[in-house]
Amino acid sequence: MTGDELRQWVAGFIRDTDGTDRVAALGAQFDAGLAWVHHPPGAGGLGLGPDRQAEVDAALAAVGRLGSWERNPMGIGMVAPALMAHGTPAQRGLLRPIFTAEHIWCQLFSEPGAGSDIAGLATRAVRDGDGWVVDGQKTWTSLAHTSRFGLALTRTDPGAPKHAGLTAFLIDMRAAGVQVRPLRDLTGGTHFNEVFLDGVRLADDARLGDVGAGWAVATTMLASERAVIGGSGGDRGSGAIALAVDTWRRTGADPGRRAELTRLWVEAEVLRLTALRDAETRAGSGPGPAGSGLKLRRALLEQRIARFALELLGPAGLVYDADAVRDGGPAPDDPVWTWLQSQAYTIAGGTSDVLRTIIGERVLHLPREPGLPRDTPWSQIPR
Repeated sequence: MTGDELRQWVAGFIRDTDGTDRVAALGAQFDAGLAWVHHPPGAGGLGLGPDRQAEVDAALAAVGRLGSWERNPMGIGMVAPALMAHGTPAQRGLLRPIFTAEHIWCQLFSEPGAGSDIAGLATRAVRDGDGWVVDGQKTWTSLAHTSRFGLALTRTDPGAPKHAGLTAFLIDMRAAGVQVRPLRDLTGGTHFNEVFLDGVRLADDARLGDVGAGWAVATTMLASERAVIGGSGGDRGSGAIALAVDTWRRTGADPGRRAELTRLWVEAEVLRLTALRDAETRAGSGPGPAGSGLKLRRALLEQRIARFALELLGPAGLVYDADAVRDGGPAPDDPVWTWLQSQAYTIAGGTSDVLRTIIGERVLHLPREPGLPRDTPWSQIPR
């Protein structure tokens, strides 16, 4: 499909769905193949290159059409790629309600004893007849309290090496034995949760991928997550740097800090352009380990920008009303909230140390860090 043909296809879709409510319009977008254009027909796509999605999104944004990313970030950004890569035809049927945000999803990976080292997780899935029984605990699960479904990584073979004994499952968050407990963070909000899985029964068709192939599913999701975070630069001068510039102006435009602000703005713009180049370079191949570098740089830079904006406030930067965000959510232009929230950037989506290891081993091909042999059974690894 040429560029002109795609533009005509999008224009026809916009015309045919004018006045349609948001959920119905998103469903029609999926059916028209304009949700993920790189997916095959019937799965929300047209079989085009992933770089063509930007053309579609720009045309829809120009007429005020909004997506569902903000409502369903884990579902759209992480679960959908895993379903497309590893799911059965029936499981790929879940893509449409993910895109319309009728089904909110969460990612059940991290545990109290397996945060940075997700492959060391201990949540067990044990065969029971034709199905499975899952027991364990997950933590730092974003949006679990509002999610309809979750994608969980479990251990099905403790005698296998830690990366080889994992299996992924799709879990109904309303199923018997699933308990969600919100965790209040620095901002006062409850974005994170801990999830308890107590004898949760699953049919075998809830399994995503082969038994023991859970790490491949996890790698797909984590690579997608890091690519999303690292590439989420937005428009020129937008995001955290826009807040820093606005704060600088509102607090008296201290000329002594102009050079520092300029350096941060330049770094933000360089990172934005680098993310665009990366997206073009990997068009057609999907996210890979190089996305860890972008995610690492963005996390560190946004922490520096947030700290700069906070320092401009002076004593006012010591005042914060956590109760104000308890229910309704924070104002996006609050420098104090932005600084508090930025503390999670070097943890979410892979800690900075883990990302540096990935870059060293898989991008730069440096020698592996010292440790136990890779074939050590998980049951023999000290925990």
